Amino acid sequence: MRGEAAETRRILEELTRHGLLLLQDKRLPSVVSLLTGETLKGSWWAHAQSQQIFRVLTELGEDPDVLFCKLLAGKVTLVHRHLWPALLAVGTSREPWQTQRLSREATNLWRRVEKTGSAVSSGIPVQELERRLLAVAREEHTESGAHRIVVRSWGRWARTAHGRSRSTPAEGRRRLEEAVLALGAPLSTLPWQKR
Repeated sequence: MRGEAAETRRILEELTRHGLLLLQDKRLPSVVSLLTGETLKGSWWAHAQSQQIFRVLTELGEDPDVLFCKLLAGKVTLVHRHLWPALLAVGTSREPWQTQRLSREATNLWRRVEKTGSAVSSGIPVQELERRLLAVAREEHTESGAHRIVVRSWGRWARTAHGRSRSTPAEGRRRLEEAVLALGAPLSTLPWQKR
């Protein structure tokens, strides 16, 4: 078994090459399949290598060139820094596919996040914002050891991640679509293609 540092480097190389990787998927390149050499039918938590997968994911989550978000098919997707301008352009576009038919709870959370920069929340409203790319959510550990979900506006995220976009939403969508096709995924996995 290779050490986690070597495995993390290998995953980072793949992520850099593709720009995108799913955390887990049955058909597409994913962190879990790259680490295990298998296509898992169930949760990776049940796999014999789950602790190694967890440690590698933790290291990737701390890497300044990696963003976890719900981009492809509503699943956790790792996005490399070179695609952040495209993602930021799309995320901040406020297009109808993002805002129409947003639940009242998600709308209220989005407004709060836009006004304050971030909010602690959970549940379906967070999932709605993530799947529509209206905000960035990340699980964090508190000092007491508990977990919480912090939802950040794209503006707050861009300031802390030193990200910026000079792309238009159309250019951002095109760049992400190219990366998705190169990964072997159908365009229908992208949120703006589904609506």
